[in-house]
Amino acid sequence: MFNARTALRLAAGFSVGLALWFLFSAPYERAVAPAAELLVRLIERPAVTRLEAAGGEFLVNRTDFPPGSPHPGLPAADIHFNFVLLLALFALDRHFARGRHLARMLLALVVLWAVHVVALVFQVQSVYATNLGDWSAAHYGAVARNFWAGGFHFYQIAGRFAAPFAIWWLLGRSEPAPETDQPGPRRKKKRT
Repeated sequence: MFNARTALRLAAGFSVGLALWFLFSAPYERAVAPAAELLVRLIERPAVTRLEAAGGEFLVNRTDFPPGSPHPGLPAADIHFNFVLLLALFALDRHFARGRHLARMLLALVVLWAVHVVALVFQVQSVYATNLGDWSAAHYGAVARNFWAGGFHFYQIAGRFAAPFAIWWLLGRSEPAPETDQPGPRRKKKRT
């Protein structure tokens, strides 16, 4: 049931999430970039991609780029702002910061981190497949271009909003207590 207390918890969770996001987004980006770099390097031959988190964006460097060439900068907030939404959803439970609820929230944050890593891989591959002109056409076929660009486009349109809800639904949602048919204490039947 959605009431004033629930709305207050949701607003408080959003506010705390937003404050944490502002405080820790730079170190968080430095944790996402190397994991995504590792995955990108696992699927490319030769492994030449370097990802760096700098000033609110992920810089894409390739060792085969000519010296002095521009390096794409990908906005980091587009990938991980949904952290705030996940915290707000967990705050709906009045016990979210205690015991097993806290452990489930921490697990959910790890799962969301993995989603962010995969989203960054799709974004980098999408840039490679579609934004580098002749190089993209020479190294990515139509299926690969559509796969990488479509995957990242899906994340941008729906996935970044759906991921926190799906994670919360699986790990954070509390089932309401079953209601009884009769209010008050149960009466014992008389034995005859």
